[in-house]
Amino acid sequence: MRAVVMQDGKLRVEEVAEPVAGAGEVLVEVLACGICGSDLHCAAHGAELNAATRTALGVELMDLARPVVFGHEFVGRVVSYGPGTAQRIPIGSRVVSMPALLRDQPVYLGFAGPEAPGAYAERIVLSEALLIEVPEDVPTELAALTEPLAVAYRTVAKAELAQHAVPFVVGCGPIGLAVIAILRMRGCGPIIAADLSPERRELARRLGADVVVDPAVDDPYQVWMAAAATDDPDKMAAPTTLAGPLPLCPTVAFECVGVPGIIQQLVAGSPAGTRIVVAGLCMTTDTFEPAQAILKELDIRFVLMYTPEEFAATFAHLAAGELEVAPLLTGTVGMDAVADAFERLRTSPADAKILIDPTL
Repeated sequence: MRAVVMQDGKLRVEEVAEPVAGAGEVLVEVLACGICGSDLHCAAHGAELNAATRTALGVELMDLARPVVFGHEFVGRVVSYGPGTAQRIPIGSRVVSMPALLRDQPVYLGFAGPEAPGAYAERIVLSEALLIEVPEDVPTELAALTEPLAVAYRTVAKAELAQHAVPFVVGCGPIGLAVIAILRMRGCGPIIAADLSPERRELARRLGADVVVDPAVDDPYQVWMAAAATDDPDKMAAPTTLAGPLPLCPTVAFECVGVPGIIQQLVAGSPAGTRIVVAGLCMTTDTFEPAQAILKELDIRFVLMYTPEEFAATFAHLAAGELEVAPLLTGTVGMDAVADAFERLRTSPADAKILIDPTL
C-alpha cells in the first residue's frame, strides 16, 4: 500500500507492506486524516521531542533511525477483523478511534514505523476495543476532527471553570480554535481570543469567540480584565492573600501557542488568582518568573491528550451536532501533496486543519 513516511525531517510517498491485524485488532481503510501541529513538530524537532519524552517518561516517542508514518487524527472504514474479535461493528462501517494499539507493549499510532502505520497511509490497524462507529449523518471530514477536539475537550476540563469564569485563549491555531469551540459548546463567556493573524482572528469569531484582539494594536490583558470586571460580589473570584478581593470574575487563560515567552507574558499580565492551562507544545527551553506567579497565587497546569472517556464524550457531542466546527476545515490534499501542505501550515495563517484523503 502507499504511505507517507518521514525520515530525517523529510516526507516522501512510498510503497510499504500492508499491516496485519493481530488478536483483538481490525484492519481499517483510511478515509481522512488530519495533519496535526505535533506532526510538524515531530518532523522539525524529532530529536528534541525524543529527548523530552526520554527525560520525562524514560522512553523515546519515535525511532528516528527508521521511517515514521504520521497520522493520529483519522476516520476510516472497517475492512476485516483479526482473530479473537467480537466483530460488533459491521464491515464497511466508518469508525473513529483513539490512536493507540492495546498490545503488551502499547503502540501510539502516528509515531511508529510502517509496521504499525499511522493514518498517513491507505490502511491501518486499530484495536477493536477502542472503535467508535460513525453514524451515517456525520460527515467524514467532521468525524476526522474528533481527536484534536478531544485534546481541546480535556484542556477545557483541566481548567475546572468556575461559574462566571471569563476565559482568555492565547493563540488561534487549530488547538486554540478547538478550545474556543468547546468553550462555546459549554456556554462559557464572554470568550476573549488573541492572535496576531487577521485570518486566525476571523476563524476565532466564526468558532465562537465573543471578543478577538490583535495584540499588535490593543493590550489583550486589558481587554480581558475589562470583560471580567464586575461589581457583583456573588460573581467575583475568591480573594488571594496579597491582592485580596478584586472586582473581577474568575479568570482562566489557555496558552495555545507553544513558543518561548508566552507563559511569562501570562504570568505578568494575568490578574491574581488566575488559572493558566498550557496546551501549546514548546519544543525549546523556556523561562518564567516564579516569584511573580507565587505573589499572584497563579495556578499553572499543563495538559496532554485525553482519556478514552473524554475521546468518546467528544465524539458524542460532535455526532449530536453540539459542536459547530466546520470552519476549522481549510483544505484537503492527497498523499503526494502532504509535503506542500506541511509548508502551508508552517507559513499560511489562513489554514487551520488540512485533511489527507488517501484516494486523491
